[in-house]
Amino acid sequence: MKVKPFRNEPITDFSKKSNLEKQQKALAKVRKQLGKTYEMVIGGKNVRSKGKISSYCPFDKDLVVAKFYKGTTDLANRAVETAYKKFDEWKYVSPEKRASYLFKAAEIARKRRFEINAWMIYETGKNYTEADADTAEAIDFLEFYGREMLRYAAKQPLTPVKGEKNELVYIPLGVGVSIPPWNFPFAILVGMTSAAIVTGNTVVLKPSSDSPMMGKVFYDIMKQAGLPDGVLNFLPGSGGEVGDTLVAHPKVRFISFTGSMAVGTHIYELASKVQPGQIWLKRVVAEMGGKDCIIVDSEADLDAAVQGVVVSAFGFQGQKCSACSRAIVDKSLYSQFVKKLKAEVEKLEVGPADQNYYMGPVINERARKNILKYIEIGKKEGKLLVGGKKAPGNGHYIQPTVFIDIKPNARIAQEEIFGPVLAVIKSNNYEQSLKIANNTIYGLTGSVYTKNKKKIAQAKKELLIGNLYFNRKCTGALVGGHPFGGFNMSGTDSKARGRDYLLLFMQAKLMSEKV
Repeated sequence: MKVKPFRNEPITDFSKKSNLEKQQKALAKVRKQLGKTYEMVIGGKNVRSKGKISSYCPFDKDLVVAKFYKGTTDLANRAVETAYKKFDEWKYVSPEKRASYLFKAAEIARKRRFEINAWMIYETGKNYTEADADTAEAIDFLEFYGREMLRYAAKQPLTPVKGEKNELVYIPLGVGVSIPPWNFPFAILVGMTSAAIVTGNTVVLKPSSDSPMMGKVFYDIMKQAGLPDGVLNFLPGSGGEVGDTLVAHPKVRFISFTGSMAVGTHIYELASKVQPGQIWLKRVVAEMGGKDCIIVDSEADLDAAVQGVVVSAFGFQGQKCSACSRAIVDKSLYSQFVKKLKAEVEKLEVGPADQNYYMGPVINERARKNILKYIEIGKKEGKLLVGGKKAPGNGHYIQPTVFIDIKPNARIAQEEIFGPVLAVIKSNNYEQSLKIANNTIYGLTGSVYTKNKKKIAQAKKELLIGNLYFNRKCTGALVGGHPFGGFNMSGTDSKARGRDYLLLFMQAKLMSEKV
């Protein structure tokens, strides 16, 4: 199979009137479909249960986006058994054929792009560009992982051994469970699930209860692409009942998870226990968040640093594991930085995502209460510069909030808040900035603004950060160009988006024949 070299999908330019109108038209079309009830899908068959879950629009909290029949323990077990049985067929389908389903799905997603964006806008409160970037990344995952499977399927280099014919191949693991987050509800879901499928595994997909519709959209796209029944099974449900049942099932071989550290460590612990009848050690691919920083050195371009911090801290309301939640600023620039930062943050407008405000709502009321709790903590730990309150509207709105004069060990400088809250920390010098940056249990993303090449080299050596950037924002990793994953409690450093990722869903088999 010959394919063109991989290229990232361009982001839609919504400054063009034609694109803006297409998105608005798609929003109007999707709005007419809100509130419908959807079934689970196991082995290609629609399944109902007694219970239901609903997803709500975060910028209009009384608006039901979609209703889903709710998974149970029995249905979770059934889904795994179905996937396990299907694996016996799917594992022998050629890598080229498996990759072709991803390429077809990418084409379908391109055609349905504005519709996908619209569902995401309603279900998670992303603005047009954030939603479109999410969809574009999902397309990238399909294209990139399809090509990666072809690379792994090719002849693998081995050192020649006289008198032997040796061959190394990569074979699939078995049944996998995908547990994606709500904050990148399409991209991460598509990435982790398509990686498992293209490598020859079968999957039970348990979408986030805050964004189950995005899982249904992906299932429908794969169905439209011709993926055989049972390879992908769609099972919304609670983490405690459905999630734990899937993770613990003895026939589940691996779990892909993105979410909070608390849930990630629980999954890691549960998966590590060998269940009766289990004949392998399960793999866990986990990405669990961060407490990411941007260092502003004394030799930084100050205006560029301010812009980088604002975009990284408040894009999608700071609800990114890569978001900047700490700005570590050299004392020589501190007062200027704070003044410029205040002016830029005060320009940010908060409002409904369907009206394309820069900042929309946080995901739900539980999240808003938790963020407001941290804001009260911040008021005791430092000085409130901007924001600090709920924002008006019938949604889960919070003002973009900045605290200054925060100590490195303060709670809002150590604990993941996952919202539009930024802690600004004054540093005496560059060496101290590096130490402050490393002073958390996480190690996901970070950025350093400096014009000094020697300082860049020093940061490359000393910062324990999985995705480290220089003189640019700390969000916005691109498939292929920025393999993504962090250290310590940020997860297993899986490097999604990169050439190492598919190895996590396969195992190497060596075959040696005497000649």
